[in-house]
Amino acid sequence: MSAPVFSTLGCRLNAYETEAMRELAAAAGVDNAVVVNTCAVTAEAVRKAKQEIRRLRRDNPQATIIVTGCAAQTEPATFAAMPEVDRVIGNTEKMQPATWAAMTPDLIGQTERVQVDDILSVRETAGHLIDGFGRHRAYVQVQNGCDHRCTFCIIPYGRGNSRSVPAGVVVDQIKRLVDKGFAEVVLTGVDLTSWGADLPAAPRLGDLVLRILRLVPDLARLRISSIDSIEADPALMQAIATEPRLMPHLHLSLQHGDDLILKRMKRRHLRDDAIRFCDEARRLRPDLVLGADIIAGFPTETEAAFENSVRLVDDCGLTFLHVFPFSARAGTPAARMPQLAGPVIRARAARLRAAGDLRLSAHLQAQQGLTHPVLMEGPRMGRTEQFTEVGFAHDLPEGRIISATITGHAEGRLTGVVAEAGLAA
Repeated sequence: MSAPVFSTLGCRLNAYETEAMRELAAAAGVDNAVVVNTCAVTAEAVRKAKQEIRRLRRDNPQATIIVTGCAAQTEPATFAAMPEVDRVIGNTEKMQPATWAAMTPDLIGQTERVQVDDILSVRETAGHLIDGFGRHRAYVQVQNGCDHRCTFCIIPYGRGNSRSVPAGVVVDQIKRLVDKGFAEVVLTGVDLTSWGADLPAAPRLGDLVLRILRLVPDLARLRISSIDSIEADPALMQAIATEPRLMPHLHLSLQHGDDLILKRMKRRHLRDDAIRFCDEARRLRPDLVLGADIIAGFPTETEAAFENSVRLVDDCGLTFLHVFPFSARAGTPAARMPQLAGPVIRARAARLRAAGDLRLSAHLQAQQGLTHPVLMEGPRMGRTEQFTEVGFAHDLPEGRIISATITGHAEGRLTGVVAEAGLAA
């Protein structure tokens, strides 16, 4: 008997769901299996998934190879055609105990090779929640799916429409996590700011944040993952302004800095909307640090349009930049638009990353001499409230929040020493 091997590609939500699958597989008694949880966000992600599957087959010639995740959901035939693959299961099926019960040695021969249903018909989030994904920071899935149809994005067809976890369920889970010793919780989802739209009375994400902070007073830190700034509700802005336990770091789904390209992307905001949000958020919380996703080389992007994205880095005061070279996904409207040449896309992505590196260096330099509470994620590495990495020369207690004085920076992270105050929590 050997425990299943899991390989996770893509987003933090995939990593969360891998931990849930690990529990489901263990409870069902699955063994001698390799599970690949794929990503479909770009064509390159699908290529890497295939590459990973072939590698895992070479390393595990006798194992059952099970492929799931967004790429399996959107392209089941692609993976079913691979000789290395034994089973393909969809994003809904992977979270169901019955699926894993059927993957045991005595039953797997009776199951269909491809189990992928229409995810757009799913109306509820998976009921399986995990307590404790992450060693010192816990991730809690509160939402799945997306109701929007950006022209470059395949994810709604991999995740389905937006579904929310009820607030009471979220609060109860966070209470358990705090009781287990977690100092920080991160709320995750595919389209997090759509949380609540499908629940009775249609609460908003800000309502959930305020409720968590009110009902779980022992939670030291709460973070929210990537949000769509145009959907930030008044209660969320109130929380940013008034709740010190809500961490001063937001990652924004901006995607571009040019209005025409934003319209062709079918985004719901314009350039000035993004700038206004960033200005207002920083006015409410002066220590707030912002990151963003930006796509380089979207179809029809002119040099002038691209320069608008470069300027957006400064205009919005972005510190942490995630740059995506445009990659056409079959089945999306953007794949049918006039494409830019690969070298142009790669060059523009490099220029955007360089602009981001300058902003990050300026942020790191500005921290010199400041003191920050740092959550230790490893014996010599932790993160500030703004999510900036801090390295230490000596081992410190993992999972604790320490008070650290910043002494410098190197290779994209801060360096620090324990402040005179010592352990802060």
